[in-house]
Amino acid sequence: MSQYEILDKEKHRRLRIRTGNGAALGDAVMYVMTYPMEFRDIQSCYPILFTKDPNTGGFFAAAVLGFEADQNLFLQQDGWDASYIPALIQRQPFLIARGGEGENASPVVSLDLDHPRVSQDEGEALFDGDGDPSDFLKQKIALLDKLHHGLQHGSGFVDTLLQHELLEQISLDIAFNDGSKKTVQGFYCIAEERLYQL
Repeated sequence: MSQYEILDKEKHRRLRIRTGNGAALGDAVMYVMTYPMEFRDIQSCYPILFTKDPNTGGFFAAAVLGFEADQNLFLQQDGWDASYIPALIQRQPFLIARGGEGENASPVVSLDLDHPRVSQDEGEALFDGDGDPSDFLKQKIALLDKLHHGLQHGSGFVDTLLQHELLEQISLDIAFNDGSKKTVQGFYCIAEERLYQL
């Protein structure tokens, strides 16, 4: 279960963030949301499909990492086996939250205190000795800012696809080297014939 708190330099001064990649660090996921801003990097390593948010029913673009829940085929013993790691994986354990209320609400950095990357004694420091953001934290804040804008662009992109009825449901029928087979459902792709008719 996640326990997000708005990042506070006094309260969270001694926290550290474990880096690297692995299932124990929360990276064992079947797919991860992606945005147009990173499609070029994503498509060079992962299939991009679309799926629905189970809570809202809204569509989003996803980089597919595995064929079943909690499976990431790009995780290896020595890290991540691809030249690009999706931005939503890179940003862990941080998230953009809203500070304030109503029109005064502004984006703020929040931290999942229950995330396996959060530590008291190992990893990258969040703040330096003077209480200022560390270089590591500054990099994460810059990434979160890009993701914040990417979410807005991604929503517009998906809305345009839906407006033109360009998403169609697909079934992935996969045959493995050992002879076993698996069908993966719940994904959508671009309806190419309708796209070409525009």
